[in-house]
Amino acid sequence: MAEISWDDFEKVELRVGTVLEVEEFPEARKPAYKLLVDFGEAGVRRSSAQITRHYEREELVGKQVIGVCNFPRKQIGRFFSEVLITGFADENGDIVLAIPERPVPNGSKLC
Repeated sequence: MAEISWDDFEKVELRVGTVLEVEEFPEARKPAYKLLVDFGEAGVRRSSAQITRHYEREELVGKQVIGVCNFPRKQIGRFFSEVLITGFADENGDIVLAIPERPVPNGSKLC
């Protein structure tokens, strides 16, 4: 594993946001949802997230998630993903969201 400096870590904008909307994303190659997430001062952003195995759309609305807000946007079909929602792969490779233990203000930066 390559080491990074503190300066490198500080460049990554890992922020907390609240999921506002969730839509199906049938055009995606792998099962995914389209999310609309409020990151407070970092803005409301869209993301494609491959989290359909462990999460239903309804349970995601209002949930806080952690996203990388300073990646360039990525085109997935006709959709532009503006933030990377973080998670961990389980034993089957399905994603489990990385979430804060308790509610924190939207836009809070991981430190």
